[in-house]
Amino acid sequence: MSRRAFLGLGSNLGERLMYLRGAIDAIPDLVSVSSLYETDPIGGPEQGAYLNCVVALDTDLTPRELLELCRVLEAAADRVRIERWGPRTLDVDVVYVDGEVVDESDLVVPHPRWRDRAFVMVPLGELAPDLLDGWVDPGEGDVHKVGSL
Repeated sequence: MSRRAFLGLGSNLGERLMYLRGAIDAIPDLVSVSSLYETDPIGGPEQGAYLNCVVALDTDLTPRELLELCRVLEAAADRVRIERWGPRTLDVDVVYVDGEVVDESDLVVPHPRWRDRAFVMVPLGELAPDLLDGWVDPGEGDVHKVGSL
């Protein structure tokens, strides 16, 4: 059974655009890609700005399988997990899967902070404005549209 899912992607190390494009090219069942945004980091150590976008999929993958896809994409970008919320070549999160609620130690869907992050909600609003449900930009970090992928 195919359903709509959204993944959030971000990069703030190395060739940020290359990492995002590589990940997007490898995502199965891709339907659409938001514009590209440059955003200030939230939390964690001092680090550079992120490039962020959101992608939509029509997929048969379960939330768990989507998480595994996220991990494969991050590994392909040589993501190293040293420090929580630290800089990264690629970060891919399962944001939302239509009709699914998951609350496990390593996977929560919808993403627990999706509505608190302008860097998710602004690009998500391009792809699925109906999911915003009266959301108001919380003002956490600047979100600047920089183009498309």
